[in-house]
Amino acid sequence: MTSPAAAGMSPESEPDVFVDDWALVQTSSIGPRTRIWAFAHVMAGARIGADCNICDHTYLEGDVIVGDRVTIKSGVYLWDGLRVEDDVFIGPQATFTNDRFPRSKHAFECQVTTIRRGASIGAGAVLLPGITVGERAMVGAGAVVTRDVPDFALVVGNPARVVRMLDRESDGAGLDPRDPSRFSRPDHPKG
Repeated sequence: MTSPAAAGMSPESEPDVFVDDWALVQTSSIGPRTRIWAFAHVMAGARIGADCNICDHTYLEGDVIVGDRVTIKSGVYLWDGLRVEDDVFIGPQATFTNDRFPRSKHAFECQVTTIRRGASIGAGAVLLPGITVGERAMVGAGAVVTRDVPDFALVVGNPARVVRMLDRESDGAGLDPRDPSRFSRPDHPKG
């Protein structure tokens, strides 16, 4: 484990933050029990909450806010203007943008994109700038999100379309998160 000072964090940083020796962390705003793995780059000014998992080969620009208990899988780059609320899952290679009309070496107005509490972004999904993914919504793998996603919606395709609404009392797969039997498999010998 890297010491906070070696990781570019101030002495006020949480002592139980894990930063891999091969990560580059330039912010001191990291919540307790967060883990930042190899080849991650977190710029100065980025804010990361508690109990997060920032996987290998990720990048967080300076105007990014990440809530508590967020998982950011490998190959994800979070650009300025991204707001990620608590309990969000971002799958590998999900792509976010912040410029609606990109041109090289041209000034632009940074668009704010918000991922609401409990939402999941599937692997390889692409999200255009300035949208909001609603609370506990799910974006399917490879979807191209061009407009806001409602709360509890499952969207897939290019462009992403709502294919169904998720049960507000379930984990998204139709299972009640309060029911411990959801982890058992009646068709499996070990249950």
